[in-house]
Amino acid sequence: MALKIIQRFPLIRQFGIQCCPPVGPVCTPRLLRASGEGQPLCVSCLYTSAGGCIWRQGCKKLQLRHLTTIVKEPSFVASSSVGLHRDSGPRFRLTQLHRPTAAEEQAFQQRLVGCSSSRQVFTLLRTVEIMSDTMAAAALHRVADLEQESGSLRDPTVLQKDTIKALCFQLEQDSVRLTDAGLVSALLACTRLFLDPWSTLMVRLVSESQERLDRGQMSVGQLCTLGRAMLAIEGPACVMLEQVMEQMKKQKPAQWSLADLTAAYRFLGSMGQDGKHRDLLNAMHSHAVTVTSRMDPPAVSGLLSALVTLNQTQAMPLIINLCKQAVRHVPHFTDDELTVVLGALMHFGHSDHYFVEAMERYVPTMTFTSHPETVTKVIQFFGRRNILSPTVFDAVAESFVYRADDYNTSQVARQIMAFGKLGYLPPNASEMFRKVETILRLRFSHFQPRTLLNILHSCTLLERFPVNFVSKVFSSYFLQQLQEQGTGMDRIVLAQLTQLYMTLKLECPFYQGPRLHPKYRIKSFLMSGRSLETPVDAQLYNSVKNGLVELLGARSYFGSKVLTPYCYTLDVEIKLDEEGYVLPASHIDDVYKRIALCIDGQKRFTTNMTQLLGKEAIKQRHLRLLGYEVVQIPYYEFEKLRNQTSVVEYLHQKVFPLSYRLSW
Repeated sequence: MALKIIQRFPLIRQFGIQCCPPVGPVCTPRLLRASGEGQPLCVSCLYTSAGGCIWRQGCKKLQLRHLTTIVKEPSFVASSSVGLHRDSGPRFRLTQLHRPTAAEEQAFQQRLVGCSSSRQVFTLLRTVEIMSDTMAAAALHRVADLEQESGSLRDPTVLQKDTIKALCFQLEQDSVRLTDAGLVSALLACTRLFLDPWSTLMVRLVSESQERLDRGQMSVGQLCTLGRAMLAIEGPACVMLEQVMEQMKKQKPAQWSLADLTAAYRFLGSMGQDGKHRDLLNAMHSHAVTVTSRMDPPAVSGLLSALVTLNQTQAMPLIINLCKQAVRHVPHFTDDELTVVLGALMHFGHSDHYFVEAMERYVPTMTFTSHPETVTKVIQFFGRRNILSPTVFDAVAESFVYRADDYNTSQVARQIMAFGKLGYLPPNASEMFRKVETILRLRFSHFQPRTLLNILHSCTLLERFPVNFVSKVFSSYFLQQLQEQGTGMDRIVLAQLTQLYMTLKLECPFYQGPRLHPKYRIKSFLMSGRSLETPVDAQLYNSVKNGLVELLGARSYFGSKVLTPYCYTLDVEIKLDEEGYVLPASHIDDVYKRIALCIDGQKRFTTNMTQLLGKEAIKQRHLRLLGYEVVQIPYYEFEKLRNQTSVVEYLHQKVFPLSYRLSW
């Protein structure tokens, strides 16, 4: 087996590292204090330091995985195979003969979850002298939960604590006696703590895991845990990973337990989307649909997270069921879990009426206490799904005034963007936008160029004009930064800049700052994909067009989808002369009045209320300022008309409310 490890890790041969064979049953701590004639025992290699230590210049120090070299320290630091020298710390004893009862393990797990710092975990461990291997692994996982930050440990010195060293020492020495569950969980915990893959502890755990894997007796959950560990150690090209997947595919997902199913989703999600396991995933989806009603909050969140990572857009029945189950768990999700759930629902473009109602009940209770990202995700979800809930938006707006200083620039922008998109002003709008102005003034340089443009554009949608900051946006320096960021100046960025410029000209005539250079202006706000205008609904447009033909007498008396010199596209334009007579659409001279018909289908409104989206409201506002008479034809009024006669009468009252229609 040592040969297998050496073959798997070529760096072991390169650096001349020798792997010690696993030892037998663990000894009591007092027997490990010395060996021979008082010589201290080096637990990294199980030789006395005066004798045959494999590191003749001292034992290897524990390193973070991102370091690619192995450092030899001049003096021993208990690390890579964490151990104890003499009376250096607490004592642990892992036992398989008299394992703690299920109740004792559950009580330990509950106390462990209640620990909010590594120090509290260490304090808890000092009260336990005998524990199972799964309890030991759980303790390491909890330390990882508390210390992990951006791909590294917040405080790497936590691994030098005597409690951790003692615990890892026992796992190393008793690796052959660990249960399958304890073994793979301990290995995964070590990867989450960024232990050196070449350390004696890690080599022994990997070696023992390979032997257990070769026997083919691991459960699905254990295979998934082992797979995640090996993915962290060696990446997706790992040979053991392929062996894990082969054993998983031999089993039938329909017979898996709920715990095994959620573990499998989490494992496949960590591997990412590669298309190799489509049959397995489809079988898992079919089984998962039947058991979603029994899933707890972590399971619902975990499955949705995996489905996003794997981009399983074809699994909508499962996603719908998970959303229904999430309704029950809304008050019980942790901040992280709720953030994942909301992100997944946005990713798949799904929302449920009952889920929205549950959120409306829950959000007012959490906006002042939940994590800033969770609060941001809540308002972002409602904005992305075009769901206008005054209860939710008012609660978020109120908390924004008090908590905005704790938000990063992205969170501030995403919250204001949601208000702008739905065109909603909360009751405390004046206070909220004073806070926005303060943040922009104090942290202007902290905003990424596109983030800043998004927040300023969203303010204009709500008739809040950031005159004090637009001059900086139109500067050549800022525009150069904007062009260099990401993909450069795409059409949506140019459209936002153009509309921001038009807003200043039309609604802030007192503005005397820099103007937007013509090369950054576009000619039309209507674009495929994301656009500052919503295309007209084809079916609704045809119905209105037929009514206008009968009302005006001919198709030539109105224009359709007319692009104005001001970038906006009119659904229908009707021209009148000075006496009020309708002119042909092709007529250019002697046009005294222009009527712009806005044929507003459902997509131009919020999904649950008849309120125009922010981008449609600013369009109609600007058209009026440009001299057009804006006539709105909303779908909810037009759908009530029974026949063609009622359509013509409705259009007559809308377009010519003060004139009588002559028969022709």
